[in-house]
This record gives sequence, C-alpha cells and structure tokens, in this order.
Amino acid sequence: MKKYYVTVNGTRYEVEVEEVKGDFEGVQMQAAEPEASKQEVSQQETKKETPKAAPKSVPAGGTKINAPMPGTIVGVNVKEGDKISKGDLLFVLEAMKMENEIVSPVDGTIASVQVSKGQSVNTEDLMAVIE
Repeated sequence: MKKYYVTVNGTRYEVEVEEVKGDFEGVQMQAAEPEASKQEVSQQETKKETPKAAPKSVPAGGTKINAPMPGTIVGVNVKEGDKISKGDLLFVLEAMKMENEIVSPVDGTIASVQVSKGQSVNTEDLMAVIE
C-alpha cells in the first residue's frame, strides 16, 4: 500500500492506494466496505465584515457609475475632482475570486466617489458620479 496526501478544495486527505500488478483482463471490481475516515477539525477564524460607509451626498445629474455585480472594492483609482477620459480605470471590483475593472464610459470630472477600498457592494450600488 502506498500512502498519499491529496488536497481538494483546501481540505487535506490521507489516501492509501494498493498497487496492483499483472493482467487486468477479466478483472471484476467490487466496492470496498468503507472504513472509518479520519477528519481533522480546526476552528476557523470568523470573517469580519467591513462596515459600509454612510452614503455621501450625490450631485444631481451626471453619469452614475453603479456596481455591475456584488463584490468587494479592491482598488479605487480616482478621487473627487479628477479629470478622466472615456476608458480610464476607475475601480477594481473583486467578485467570485476574479478582479473586474470598472472603466469610465464618458469623458468628464469625478463629482463624487461613493465607495472605498475594502468596502462590499451589491449590484447597482452607486460607486461614483461623473460630470
């Protein structure tokens, strides 16, 4: 028997495999009776949720930039008063372990930024306003 350690989805398992030699023609397989499995249990650290910032005043009009999906803001590349061009990177939103770049759809000036790094957002939450 050979002993292997296999990690699946972050969980480590000890596996014993029996080496079989010879001709496999005509071999019939039978399910083995399950043996008691070893499980290691560890206390997981509770994830602390980042509190949402209080809503800031939003200028009337302008182009609103809303979150396209729920996630966490991992990058804020603009601040109020910045002049931007269409296609400029505004924010980086991490969702489902992927980083999504939020770019400007228009030329203009950042009138307000409603999110900060580490903040969680939901779909359609206001992120910024461009005038």
